[in-house]
Amino acid sequence: MPWLILLLSAVCEAVWATALGASAGLTRPGPVAVFGVFVTLSMLGLAWALRHIGVGTAYAVWTGVGAALTVTWAMATGAEPADPIRIALLAGIVVAVIGLKLAGDREPARQDSRADTTAL
Repeated sequence: MPWLILLLSAVCEAVWATALGASAGLTRPGPVAVFGVFVTLSMLGLAWALRHIGVGTAYAVWTGVGAALTVTWAMATGAEPADPIRIALLAGIVVAVIGLKLAGDREPARQDSRADTTAL
C-alpha cells in the first residue's frame, strides 16, 4: 500500500506542476486552484509513504515519477518536443524508479514510524 500511495502522490505532483506552469505566475484562478488541491494531496501522500519507505528512496521515486509524467504530458500535448533522445532518457528514469522499488523491497522494516530528529 505505501508504494501505491507514493505513486498516486507522484501523479498528483505531475498535475500540480503542470497546473503551476499554466497559472501564469499564480495569476489564473483555475490553474491556481488545481495547483493548491494537488500540491496538498501530493504532499500528504508523500508524507504518509515516508512512514513506511525510506526518505531517500521515496523522494527519488516521487520526484522521478512526477518529473517523467510531467515531461510526458508536455510532449503529448505538444508543449515540448518529443524526440528519441528525450524518450530514451525518460525511459531511463522509469528503469531507475523500478530499480529503487526492487532495491527497497530488501530494506528491513522500520520499527518506529516516527522520524529520528536527534541528528537534526
